[in-house]
Amino acid sequence: MGRTAAVAAFYLNIPVAHVEAGLRTNDKQQPFPEEINRRIATQIADLHFAPTERAKKNLLSEGISAERIFVTGNTVIDALYWILEKNERSPSPDVTAIKNWFAETVHDRPLVLITGHRRESFGEGFENICQAIAELAKRYSEICWVYPVHLNPNAQEPVQCILGNSQNVYLLDPLPYGAFAWLMKQSKFILTDSGGVQEEAPSLGKHVLVMRNKTERPEGIEAGVTSLVGSDKNDIIENCERLLSNRPHDIVKANPYGDGKAAFRILEALRDFKFH
Repeated sequence: MGRTAAVAAFYLNIPVAHVEAGLRTNDKQQPFPEEINRRIATQIADLHFAPTERAKKNLLSEGISAERIFVTGNTVIDALYWILEKNERSPSPDVTAIKNWFAETVHDRPLVLITGHRRESFGEGFENICQAIAELAKRYSEICWVYPVHLNPNAQEPVQCILGNSQNVYLLDPLPYGAFAWLMKQSKFILTDSGGVQEEAPSLGKHVLVMRNKTERPEGIEAGVTSLVGSDKNDIIENCERLLSNRPHDIVKANPYGDGKAAFRILEALRDFKFH
C-alpha cells in the first residue's frame, strides 16, 4: 500500500515523506514483498524518516542526500506507549476480554507469546515452527504457549493440524492491537516473525526470538534484545530453552528502535523542510 501511494503521489507531483525509511536485508525475497516496496518508496520520497542510524547509513549508501534524512525512531514505539496508557486508563472491551481470559486460563503460569504470518516461511518452514512449539509444549507443560493465529490458510492449516490438540498451547483468533499489547506485557518472551513485534517488545523488557532467516532490523540483535533463530526446529527449541533458563544476560534493558517521540520529530521536520 505504501509503495502504491508513493507511486500515485509521484505521478500527481505530490511530495512524499517515507516513514520507516532505510530498512534493508539486501535480499529482495526476504522479507517479501517489503524489501522491494521500501526500495521503490526510497527512490520516490522527498523526505526519509529513518528509525535508526543504521537505516540512515543504508540510505546514504544508496545516494540519498543527508539533508533529506532524519533519524526519528520508529512511530510503532509511539503507538505502543499510547495503547499501553490507554489500556490502563480506559481499556477497550477487547482488552477487558483478554484480561478475563487470562485470569480464567493462565492464572499465575508463565506465558510465551507466539505470532507467525510471513509468507517466506509458508510450507516446510511453518511446519518446522509448529513442530518446535509442539515439542516445547511437551517439555514445558507448566508454560502456556499462546498463539493468536493469522487467518491466512497457509498459517491456519499447519498450526491447527500440528498444535490443535496440545493441551497447553492456546490458539486464539487474531487480536486487536490493545489486547495484543496487553498480552505482550504479560509474556515471558515472544516467538515471532513480525517486524513490528521485534521493535515493540524491547520497550516491554521482553526478549524476541525472530523466526526468520534474515531481518531488516539487525539493531535488536546487536543490542542483545532479539535473536535470529530462523525456522529450524532445533534452533527454535534451543533458544527457547536458553531463555527459559532465566540467565541474567537475557534480560532486556533498552530499546534501540525509539523512545516514543518519533512523531514529534517527524512533525518538526515536515514543518521546517522546504519542499521544492
